Amino acid sequence: MLILLAAGWEASCSPSPAQQFQHFSAPRPMQPGHTLVVGFMGGRDSWRNTEVGVGRTAQWLRRQAIPRVHVETVENLKRNLALRLVRACLDSNGDGRLQAEERQRARIVLYGQSFGGAAVVKFARQLDRLGVPVLLTIQVDSVGRGDALIPPNVRAAANLYQDNGAIIRGEAPIRAADSGRTRILGNFRFDYANLDIDLSHLPWYKTIARRAHAKMDRDPRVWRKVEELILKVFAD
Repeated sequence: MLILLAAGWEASCSPSPAQQFQHFSAPRPMQPGHTLVVGFMGGRDSWRNTEVGVGRTAQWLRRQAIPRVHVETVENLKRNLALRLVRACLDSNGDGRLQAEERQRARIVLYGQSFGGAAVVKFARQLDRLGVPVLLTIQVDSVGRGDALIPPNVRAAANLYQDNGAIIRGEAPIRAADSGRTRILGNFRFDYANLDIDLSHLPWYKTIARRAHAKMDRDPRVWRKVEELILKVFAD
C-alpha cells in the first residue's frame, strides 16, 4: 500500500508531456551494425528526466558520441512505444514487416531501474516472441513480478540490487531460462546499511519507505558499473 501511495503521489506531483513516438531520435531504419540502447525509467519518472540514474546514464552515453550507437529513454509503462521503435529501426526495406535477416542483425541493449528494471525483462520477452535478439540486459534494483528469469534471446544479462530496504528490495538472483544461450554476468549486491548518500534534495514521496532504493539510484558506483557493462558491448 505504501508503494502504491508513493507512486500515486509521484505521478500527481511530476506532471510532464506524455511520451510519444515522434520524441525518438534514433534513425528509422538504422544502418546495419548500428546499436540501439534503450533505458527504461523507474516509477513514474518522465522519459525526459535526467536527474535519475537512467536519464543520467543516457545523457552520459550521448555525450560519448560513440559511433553507430543511438540512445533512447522510455517510460516503463510505454513498452508499446519501445516495440514500435524497434520495429521501425530494424525494418530496413520499409515494408512494415520484420524479415528474418532484419531481426537477426539487431543490436539492442536494454537497461532500467526499479519498475524500469522489470520492464527490461518484460520487453526482452516481447522481442523474444518476435525472434529479435538482445545483446545485453541490465536491471538496477528491479521491482516487479517475474523479472528474475531472463529469456533465451538475451546474450548477456546483469543484475545490480540492494537488499537493505524493508519493503523495496531489488530482484536477486536473476537466472537464465537457457544457460547455453544467455550468460549471467553477475548479481551485484550493493550495501546501504551504513552508507550515507544525500537524499535531502528529493521530495518525500521519493524516499518514504524506500530509502535504500533511493540511495541506490543516487549511488555513482552503481551507474559507473552500468556504463562499464554497456561500453563493453561496443568493445567486444
